Amino acid sequence: MDPSNPVKILTLMQRLNIAADIGAALDYLHNNCQPTIVHCDLKPGNILLGDDMVAHVGDFGLANILTDPVGEQLINSKSSVGLMGTIGYVAPEYGEGGQISPYGDVYSFGKAPTHDMFSDGLTLQQYAEMAYPELLMNIVDPLLLSIENEWGALNCVMSAVTRLALVCSRRQTDRLCMREVLAEIHTIRASHVEEINKIDSD
Repeated sequence: MDPSNPVKILTLMQRLNIAADIGAALDYLHNNCQPTIVHCDLKPGNILLGDDMVAHVGDFGLANILTDPVGEQLINSKSSVGLMGTIGYVAPEYGEGGQISPYGDVYSFGKAPTHDMFSDGLTLQQYAEMAYPELLMNIVDPLLLSIENEWGALNCVMSAVTRLALVCSRRQTDRLCMREVLAEIHTIRASHVEEINKIDSD
């Protein structure tokens, strides 16, 4: 690491705030726009952070406007649309010729970058499920572990965040909608603030 250019590490609270900002943007696209807009390529490279660390969703090049009243659009294998999204983030139903829907964005929201270790059939979901909840701290970002002081609070939040990510990555019919995901993020964040305040007052 270059000492003149130190790595900037996001705190747990900053990460929760970013997740809440992204969730709010997707909730707006899915539930407040008429017709519904599905981003179709949600990934870290399409999230922009402002100077105030507010997250903004960008790059709507693959976005779909759903004109179907049930909020889904069939992917036609003969169309030029093809597979929507980035490998590692794209919802599995899109690869199977399924329907474009807001649940595809929910799947991407629960994912993280692909890694060489995920081979021979091992998936990110399986890796997280194997660690959850007892071994969870073994797979948490080591940079986060280096700056967080309250391990009990961190363990509690990471357990809740991992559980939510696993729910987001389930089969389409078992996923939450983005509004439910956003509500859960707000609950996790509020619980973390309460826990930190309690520790500080002791």
